[in-house]
Amino acid sequence: MTDVVVEAFSDVGLRAAAKSHRLDLLPVNRNEYLSMDAMAFPPGEAAWQFPLAVVELENSADDDQVAYSLWKVLCVRTSLRVVFCYRKTEDAASALVRRLRDDVIGSMKIDFRLGLEGETFVIVGTRGEAGTFPYGFFKWWRLDRNTGTFSVA
Repeated sequence: MTDVVVEAFSDVGLRAAAKSHRLDLLPVNRNEYLSMDAMAFPPGEAAWQFPLAVVELENSADDDQVAYSLWKVLCVRTSLRVVFCYRKTEDAASALVRRLRDDVIGSMKIDFRLGLEGETFVIVGTRGEAGTFPYGFFKWWRLDRNTGTFSVA
């Protein structure tokens, strides 16, 4: 999945850092910045560019690990935040997203939540639609900053 994310960023003209994808754009060359699984930058000349996107690829079945990944991406000033994760069933995916709403988004101060720039998505893959991969396998949930809820994108 890391390779797919890096390639997708490359396809839209961005440069990405990720595991096994060292980036030499910033003065400090790394595979991962800020312990994010993937971080994308515009092609530019500025020495210390801010990322346009951060992505966490969470394989854990532990809801707290997914919540931690969401919390991590929310801590970064960027235009796009994405957490990929997986659950066995659609019901389990919906329950996870509700828990993320209650535990992570619900613990944010309203002014901080309203001040978030850009978009935040939780993308959950389920086995229920694995036969139609990638169509139907992933469901995109978009954070509505105004209401503090996720809705299917």
